Amino acid sequence: AVVSTQSTGAIKAGKPVRAHNSVSLADGLAVPTVGLNAFVTAQPLVDKIVTVSEKAIALSILRLVEIEKNVVEGSGVVGLAALIDGQLPELKGKRVATILCGGNIDTTVLGRCLERGLAADSRLLSFTVVVKDAPGGMSQLTARLAESGASIKDILHERAWLLEDVFAVRVRCMVETRDADHTKEVRKILTDNYRHVEFIGLSDASSDPDLVSKGSN
Repeated sequence: AVVSTQSTGAIKAGKPVRAHNSVSLADGLAVPTVGLNAFVTAQPLVDKIVTVSEKAIALSILRLVEIEKNVVEGSGVVGLAALIDGQLPELKGKRVATILCGGNIDTTVLGRCLERGLAADSRLLSFTVVVKDAPGGMSQLTARLAESGASIKDILHERAWLLEDVFAVRVRCMVETRDADHTKEVRKILTDNYRHVEFIGLSDASSDPDLVSKGSN
């Protein structure tokens, strides 16, 4: 199986075609047109083509750094990303070899990939919460986060943009957790203790009955 993010249209068309690609973590694959020689070589050998998500690419980079201690660029991990993304179910339970190629990744981009990988792995939680603008309000929030085992990576409080209550302050916070279950525990602690909590980047927060804010603060 060949995993590709840029040549699907070319294979279907039977010839190289121009693709309109956006910025991608797999920048080495995000070319406007597949090379003619590469296309002619690959065409008779390709059995299947799948498209992988940016989330799966970031998570693959993170997995390789954490588990294998290898730094691989986005274009070099798309094979692993296809497996992580569940794009090749026919290989489940089989012994599979995937090629990892290329370590040409900028340190700044690597940092972004690792952070996005943590978010994709449900190990980063970003939220805003309204707390009392009084002595102890902020410390009570940080104490609850500390007791839950979450590690605060970034925190900012905003007074000017909260117009509903002059005796309250909105706190924007990002914390690191152990795994998805720990993240859900932290979310429940927040919704149990604060009336106004908004989780950023989590589309399922409002639909989960366990995560409806019912706190008094």
